[in-house]
Amino acid sequence: MTATDLLEDLQKKPFEPLRLYVVDGSTYDIRHPEQCMVSLFSSVVGVSANPNTLLFDRLIRIDNNHIHKVEPIRGIPSGSSGQK
Repeated sequence: MTATDLLEDLQKKPFEPLRLYVVDGSTYDIRHPEQCMVSLFSSVVGVSANPNTLLFDRLIRIDNNHIHKVEPIRGIPSGSSGQK
């Protein structure tokens, strides 16, 4: 996935929560656009044990080439964060 593609998904108005699928089989739910910071070659995702907060327990760096799919998460309100 390109950084531009991911950034476009994060900047959609209104924001729609996303699920990132990584080639190693892990997935990350992006429930708020501030949960993901995109750079040219990698992205940083904030992960929290509590999906109702933007205070992250840890940060995960993902090579953008390793994100093989991004899908909207239907039925999950924006404004919270977490890892699936």
